[in-house]
Amino acid sequence: MAIYITGDTHGEIDRHKLTTKNFPEQKELTKDDYMIILGDAGILWNSYTKYCPNKLSSRDKNMIKWYEDKQFTTLWLDGNHENFNALNTFPVEIWNGGKIHRLSKSVIHLMRGQVYNINNITFFVIGGADSIDKMYREENVSWWRDELPSRQEYEEAIYNLEKVNFKVDYVLTHCCGTQLLPSIVTLPAFSDELTQFLWYLEKDFGLNYKHWYFGHHHCDKNLGENYTCVYNNIINLSTI
Repeated sequence: MAIYITGDTHGEIDRHKLTTKNFPEQKELTKDDYMIILGDAGILWNSYTKYCPNKLSSRDKNMIKWYEDKQFTTLWLDGNHENFNALNTFPVEIWNGGKIHRLSKSVIHLMRGQVYNINNITFFVIGGADSIDKMYREENVSWWRDELPSRQEYEEAIYNLEKVNFKVDYVLTHCCGTQLLPSIVTLPAFSDELTQFLWYLEKDFGLNYKHWYFGHHHCDKNLGENYTCVYNNIINLSTI
C-alpha cells in the first residue's frame, strides 16, 4: 500500500498534477493505495447554490467521477474553497477510526478533528482556513461560512487526540499554525482562530508527531525539520 500527499487542486484548475502524464506512478497503483489532497480540492463547488438548487450539479458529478476513475483512492480534507452546503448533504460514516463523508466508493472526505489509522499509520486531520478574499466572493456561491471549524469540531479534535495521548504519525491540515506564518511569503498570511488553535495544539497540549503537512499557501517549502507546505509536489510517504 502506498500513501501520497499533494496540495490544493482547486477543482479543474490544478488537478492536472494528478494526470497520468504528470503522475505516471499511478499506473502501478490500485484502490488500496491513497492520494491525499491537503484541502481546496474543489470537488464540490456549484451544487446546492442558487444556480443549481437542491441537487448535485453535472459539474460536481463529473468531478467525483474523474477521481473515482483513478486507479487510486482519493482522500481529501477540506480547505476554505469548498462548497460546504453540498458536502454536508452526504451522510457521515466511520472509516479507519474517524468520521468521513463518502462521495463515492473511492472518493472520501476526511472530516475535521479526526484521527485515522491507515495500515497502522496514524493521521490527525483538521481542515478549514479563513478566506482573505471573501469580500470579493458571493456567500453560498463562491464562499461559505463553514470554512472555519466550529467550537464542536475544535472540541472533538481535542477529544480524539486525548484518546491517542496527543501522539500521531502525521498531522494533515490545510492551513498552518500561527508560529509558521512569518515564514510564508507566497500569499498574505494572517493569524486567526484556526491558526492559533493549531499552534496551541503543540505549545499547550504537546502534540507529538513525525511530520506536519499542509497546503493553502501555494508553495512547496520545508519549514524546519517538521513542517512541509505542499502545492505542486507529490510526496510518497512510503519512501520517507
